[in-house]
Amino acid sequence: MEKLQVKESCSIQESPYKADFPLLAKNPDLVFLDSAATAQRPASVLDAQRDFYETMNANPLRGLYGLSVRATQSIEDARMHIARFIGALDEAGEPLANSVVFTRNASESLNLLAHTLPQVVNLQQGDEVVISIMEHHSNLIPWQQVCAATGAKLVYLRLDAEGCVTQQEIEEKIGPRAKIVSVTHVSNVLGVENDIPAIARRAHEMGALCAVDGAQSVPHLRVDVRALGCDFLAFSAHKLGGPMGIGVLWGKPELLDAMPPFLTGGEMIDSVTEEGAVWAPVPQKFEAGTQDAAGAYATDAAITYLEQVGMEQVEERERALAEYLCRRLQELEYVTVIGPVDGAKHVGSVAFDVRGIHPHDVASILDAQGVCIRAGHHCAQPLLSYLGWSSTCRASVGFYNDAADIDRLIEGLQKVWVVFNGRN
Repeated sequence: MEKLQVKESCSIQESPYKADFPLLAKNPDLVFLDSAATAQRPASVLDAQRDFYETMNANPLRGLYGLSVRATQSIEDARMHIARFIGALDEAGEPLANSVVFTRNASESLNLLAHTLPQVVNLQQGDEVVISIMEHHSNLIPWQQVCAATGAKLVYLRLDAEGCVTQQEIEEKIGPRAKIVSVTHVSNVLGVENDIPAIARRAHEMGALCAVDGAQSVPHLRVDVRALGCDFLAFSAHKLGGPMGIGVLWGKPELLDAMPPFLTGGEMIDSVTEEGAVWAPVPQKFEAGTQDAAGAYATDAAITYLEQVGMEQVEERERALAEYLCRRLQELEYVTVIGPVDGAKHVGSVAFDVRGIHPHDVASILDAQGVCIRAGHHCAQPLLSYLGWSSTCRASVGFYNDAADIDRLIEGLQKVWVVFNGRN
């Protein structure tokens, strides 16, 4: 794969990265501020997906001929790269490839956990599953269903006035009855970052396992599962510039070994008789059917691209962009930032309200000006209800954005206000 030129500039005044993204390069008037929903893809990722089908297309794990072996190897190479990227290393510093399970997306990763982990911890009536009120539905509904089926109690970590989970809340809510704690690393609405090391430490003190929804953190921060101290981490490839339709569940190998399979069928077995089956070792035990080998290969390319940019550079640029975004939004007296007003506390996403104008109307008028934002409940209805909102606007930045994108958003919001009120 051709090595990309590393950009040196970290100024947000002009993006040095847009040229790497064909959709942005071909549409210079488009302002994309919805990266929390999905990121744009660099050319190297698009090239990788095409390269797979042009040079190594065969069903992985099923053939002994060269093409199939190459397809299989592409999956295993991607697995190894992902393990290194998230710090899933053994004591010798080597990546633990067998700790990386491929799924369709973060939602499927979390559903896999919700369907299998309760059997490992013998979850039953009187036990507790702890989540936070800021969860995306993907990390909420599966646990609701688990609790309904087992009689366990679903306990919510609530937020302070800044939209953060406090240490006091962690200690009060994660108690001796907790068996599973599953929380998001970064809120997809507020953009605030949870103190995962403190949450994982408390969970383990109480004898519980800790799972983390990393969908909104892995694309934006250097995530190290050892530093987080968690037992599981789920995320999607498409939010970090990879293809749609492939996700990752990382887990400690001994826990993955203890969990039963989630889906059954081809390639997840060691042997089958008329009476039963013996499961394949992890991670294949959790990967029934033909795998998205092209998706894994392109995910590998997406991580390579991010590493060439540098995750420290990604985080630095995005924090600077979020700070600028919050500051510009607060210049408009009819706009309310929801959550911390300090942009430094936002990872990627900033939710806001335009006084008296429905977010869907705001988003539609902005779209007519070439500005893409998200409007609605953001698949986090309990959070919005808790905060007293039914719907909000959300602008979410990627490192490829620049200050001009945010200026276009502000100009667009001024036009929205004029459309509804006839004046600035």
